[in-house]
Amino acid sequence: MNVTLAKTAGFCPGVKRAVDMAYHETGKEKVFTFGPIIHNEEVVSDLMKKGVMVAERIEDIPKDSGATVIIRSHGVSRSTYEALQATGARVVDATCPFVKKIHRIVEAQEAEGKHIIIVGNPKHPEVEAICGWCKNSPTIIENETDARNYTQNKEIETAIVSQTTFNYKNFKDIVEIISKKGYDINCVNTICNATEERQTEAQEIARKADAMIVIGGKSSSNTQKLYEISKKECRNTYYIQTLVDLDFSKLKDVDNVGITAGASTPNNIIEEVHKACQK
Repeated sequence: MNVTLAKTAGFCPGVKRAVDMAYHETGKEKVFTFGPIIHNEEVVSDLMKKGVMVAERIEDIPKDSGATVIIRSHGVSRSTYEALQATGARVVDATCPFVKKIHRIVEAQEAEGKHIIIVGNPKHPEVEAICGWCKNSPTIIENETDARNYTQNKEIETAIVSQTTFNYKNFKDIVEIISKKGYDINCVNTICNATEERQTEAQEIARKADAMIVIGGKSSSNTQKLYEISKKECRNTYYIQTLVDLDFSKLKDVDNVGITAGASTPNNIIEEVHKACQK
């Protein structure tokens, strides 16, 4: 069996930075991440074993106790950031720099009087955080149907940004639909380079593969996008978290296997799957 492993598989720079910052805090007392540091259950579990707890609410962080709270890679809203500081905890900001840039963009564009459109999943923590840096309520558009249904006073200028892990082709299609409505828009492509490269490579590998394996956490948005892209090109595409989830009986008659992984998938898990497929 010929196995092709995507060169872009695994941690992106923003995730690696966040994970490194979290591990740097291990060994100290009362260390929390505000929400899971990244969308990978294996990493979160390992950090918990090392004493890094997950706080889902501000109330979970003890006030004035010398605690450390790490803001996860997806970022938080302005109000949440200020509330974390108000606990008296030492705040370690591990927000991905690409996400942080979007916070600054929506602030600046709103200051110029523009209405903000965020292209992305409204339930994803990154999108929720971006909304929290807008003073007015932004519009969130997740798909082409939302874009077709979008209406706004055409005298109001509009700024469009995207969730960093959104499907690049879908983003372009959505922007095109809105543009044809005749709105005065300023579109800023905030899909990070690592996401674009990963999605393009996954598509190219899947086109040539008889089976495609996509590795990542269940709640990882960028891994889900890789799965969707791969599935369109290769019917036999499998989404797994670790090697345990892989059913090798489905690969017994396969000649060419492609492997890719989400931006929050550790290298050791990728290597384990890669080696097992080569046997």
